[in-house]
Amino acid sequence: MSKKSLQWMGMFVAVLLMVVLSACSAAKESEQQMPSANVESIANEVPAQEGAEAETRTYKDRFGDVTIPVAPKKMLVIGTRYAEYLISMGIKPAMVLGVPSVEPEYRLEYFKSNGVEFIDYPQYEQNYELLLTLAPDMMLTMGVGLEENVYDQLKMIAPTVAIDAGPSMDEAMPILAQLFDKETEYKTVKETFDNKAEKAKLALDEAIGDSTVLVLRADDKNYRVLGQRANMGSSKLFYQQLGLNIPERLADEEAWFTVISMEILPELDPDYIFLENRKAENFNGNESTKQLMDSAVWKNLKAVKTGKVFDLDTRDFVGGEGPIGYDKMIDYIVSSLIP
Repeated sequence: MSKKSLQWMGMFVAVLLMVVLSACSAAKESEQQMPSANVESIANEVPAQEGAEAETRTYKDRFGDVTIPVAPKKMLVIGTRYAEYLISMGIKPAMVLGVPSVEPEYRLEYFKSNGVEFIDYPQYEQNYELLLTLAPDMMLTMGVGLEENVYDQLKMIAPTVAIDAGPSMDEAMPILAQLFDKETEYKTVKETFDNKAEKAKLALDEAIGDSTVLVLRADDKNYRVLGQRANMGSSKLFYQQLGLNIPERLADEEAWFTVISMEILPELDPDYIFLENRKAENFNGNESTKQLMDSAVWKNLKAVKTGKVFDLDTRDFVGGEGPIGYDKMIDYIVSSLIP
């Protein structure tokens, strides 16, 4: 090989070496700038889909604007009451979170018959790891009472709509209907329920007139009475929709439930009592119920003496709110007060 050829080969090798070193340096720099994988980045990683823009829309929930799928295929509902509201209007979520031990018996079968998967979930806490494994494409939850830091965690897992409402059927269902363009279906469901409640109200008024009805809760540490002025849930059902009369001393109570002492019961002395032995996932009112029933105060009440005390199951009384559950609750109240 000539001297000139050796010179050209040396120059070629030098240039090649410079290119390789430059590429290695760029790769190393890129690797240093790349963030390490973590739960947050995984949760926010959404695979690009063709036409994704046309399949999403923006909705303003309790915390602001959120971009959600137009037709979610794996919608997860946090709260079984909301899921019942949706199904009754023709919207069937893929999954719903709940606590089996506090769910009304009818509801689990209702979900199953509508193809909605029930996921066992802890009460009063969050399991973000489980939510990640479920891989929903949208989540729906109650906004009232939801802490913003919890919402921030949820929306990292999937687009999350926090409905600007509480659990109440009359409060939440119209908003859900608007969200999913089901106002006509909501109107039909509401009219059917209101008609049944009105018929029951007329029958109860004719049968028991001005007789007083007390709803008493035996909690794990105290006793509570249901108020008639709370415009929600069981309070609205008993004292507004069905028109039952509360003992006069409680007429101005505005709270949903008010703590009382056992000793005040003789002053109330209602004609009828619905007694709830409260049950939750981790506590119950068994001991309070036993103390109440063993007391002379209880045994001397008019309703007790005349056998006009009826049990209330927490699962139906509180958790069973909905077009299906409260339809059943109306039947129970009417059959109890009109033998």
